[in-house]
Amino acid sequence: MNRRDFLFLTSRRDSTAELSCEQLYMRYLDSTLDGTTEQFFENIEQNLSSVSFLHLNDVAWLNCEELAPVKSILARFRERGGRVVETVA
Repeated sequence: MNRRDFLFLTSRRDSTAELSCEQLYMRYLDSTLDGTTEQFFENIEQNLSSVSFLHLNDVAWLNCEELAPVKSILARFRERGGRVVETVA
């Protein structure tokens, strides 16, 4: 199993996910090494399709240019009615 499969901590019971943006960035770097960056971002969007509430930790990491696609993914998540709570470390 690929370690990127463990990026999200989820609770199916209340349809909630937790995501560390620092870990997200590190996993992004991994994806650039093995050429799976496009799949990496697709997996994030797919994982968000099964939750309605997202806790984002360490959101300062989202200011990195490399993670710009995540902002679009989060915008689509919100458009579908998803709620996001952001925390700064």
